[in-house]
Amino acid sequence: MRNAFIHNQTAETNIKISLTLDGKGMSEIDSGCGFLDHMLTLFAKHGNFDLSVSCKGDTYVDYHHTVEDIGIALGDAFQKALGDKRGIIRYGSMILPMDEALILSSVDLSGRAYLGYTIDVRPYTVGGVDVELFKEFFLAFTRRAACTLHIRQLAGENVHHVIEGIFKSVARSLKTAVAIDEKNPDTIPSTKGTL
Repeated sequence: MRNAFIHNQTAETNIKISLTLDGKGMSEIDSGCGFLDHMLTLFAKHGNFDLSVSCKGDTYVDYHHTVEDIGIALGDAFQKALGDKRGIIRYGSMILPMDEALILSSVDLSGRAYLGYTIDVRPYTVGGVDVELFKEFFLAFTRRAACTLHIRQLAGENVHHVIEGIFKSVARSLKTAVAIDEKNPDTIPSTKGTL
C-alpha cells in the first residue's frame, strides 16, 4: 500500500499528516481552520485518498502559516507515498463544474515544480480565511510534491464555489495521475527512466 506519514514542526506550526493514496476517501481533519478542514475533507473524498491532518498553528496571528505549511506537508506526503513513481499514470486532468463555477486542473507528476494559477476572484474571506492563501497552499504543495499543476477558472463568480471546485478538481486530477497503469505497472513513465 502506498502511504506516508509526515511530521513537520516549526516555531509557527506543528503538523502531522497521514496519507494513503489507494484509499476510500476517508478523512480526519483538524487544521484549526474550519474552512480548510472542509476543503481537505472534499479533497480526500473526491481523490479517494485516506487522509489524516492535525495542525496546531499560530492561528491567533492569522491562517497564513497554517494554510501554507499544510500545503508543504501534504506535498511531502505525496512525494513520499509515490516513491520512485514506478507504474503510475503520471498525468491527470479534470474540468469540474461546481454550480455556476467551472474549474480546470491538470497535473504532471514530472519531478519539476510549477504552478499555473489563473483564478479571478475578488479579495474575499471565507470562514476567516483570505482566499488568496489558497494560491500559497497549492504553490507549497507543487514545490514539495515536485509536480506541475495548472489550475484555471473557466467560469463562475461565487468565491466559495470556485475554491471548492478547485479542491475537487485537483483531487480528481491527482487521483488519475497517481493511479497504477495496469499495462505498465513496473515501468517509470518517462523516457529518461526517472521522474
